Amino acid sequence: MNEPEPTPAALQALAQDFREALRHSVYLVRRLDADGELSAAQLSTLKMLLHNGVRVGEIARNLGVKVPSATEQIIKLEKAGLARREPDPDDSRAVRVVLTAEGRSAVDSANERRNAVMAKILVALSGAEREALAAALPVIEKINSTLQN
Repeated sequence: MNEPEPTPAALQALAQDFREALRHSVYLVRRLDADGELSAAQLSTLKMLLHNGVRVGEIARNLGVKVPSATEQIIKLEKAGLARREPDPDDSRAVRVVLTAEGRSAVDSANERRNAVMAKILVALSGAEREALAAALPVIEKINSTLQN
């Protein structure tokens, strides 16, 4: 059986509610490790580098800032020994920003602290609420993947 197509107004309302929920979630995540040594922006930048590094322009796009602002963030991370720039293997004219071992350790440590705080929040949910949250995660990941293209 086919589902009826949502109306544009219904989609707009859902989009608004979803964006507001995400905005509040971002605030929550930023507060999870308020006592940590890294700012939320620094940690976000480091997490972007977890796999094979990222070009500065992509870091800027992901942070929603201009390239000079992203470069400032990268310089701070380099000075702290958490990231470094190296030639991009796919383009000899470009550089990628990659994590150092210290950067990976900082991300892992922050993740552990944040996950512990979030687990304390999630324990207050009912079992049904935790199941609903778990069921929503693939949908959220699908939405997120559209932004990576």
